[in-house]
Amino acid sequence: MFQRLFGRHRQANRAITEAIYGEIVAAARQRVFYSDWNVPDTPLGRFEMLSLHMLLFQHRMRAGQEAARALAQVLIDEFFLDIDHSLRELGIGDVGVPKRMKKLAKMFYGRTAAYSDSLDRDDEAALAAALARNIRPDLADWPHAGRLAAYAMGARRHLAAQPSAAIEAGKLSFPAAGAEEFFHA
Repeated sequence: MFQRLFGRHRQANRAITEAIYGEIVAAARQRVFYSDWNVPDTPLGRFEMLSLHMLLFQHRMRAGQEAARALAQVLIDEFFLDIDHSLRELGIGDVGVPKRMKKLAKMFYGRTAAYSDSLDRDDEAALAAALARNIRPDLADWPHAGRLAAYAMGARRHLAAQPSAAIEAGKLSFPAAGAEEFFHA
């Protein structure tokens, strides 16, 4: 029992979690989002992109077997631990963190509902509208929302093509944002 709790099994699980979370973060930090598609390069803009990529991962894993769903839960926990850590790095004190975490969790789960509905219906226009509403509420028209929605739809297909066993072993990849394969002619 102690070997399982403190031994190689736990270390292997941690390595898988770190590998997958690292891929999600790397995908969310792709330069094209911020430099070309006008996603604000701010803590909130980065939260939006990380939330989108976490949702894409969760969407992929939700229909899987018990191991896939358990891994998805571990990654959600990691996501919120990372947000908590980031808030503290921004200088928010112990008293303010829970209040902001509650607000960010509400934002994440609200976006999850809106984006998942669009993904389930394969409705790129609805996804673009939801992304614009959440990522650039300051703009009446965000011309890059369609590109981000096309990327998200393509990423969903890219993730769906990856075998569950490979993902559960820590091998996950996201497509490059801006790849022409996602955009309609």
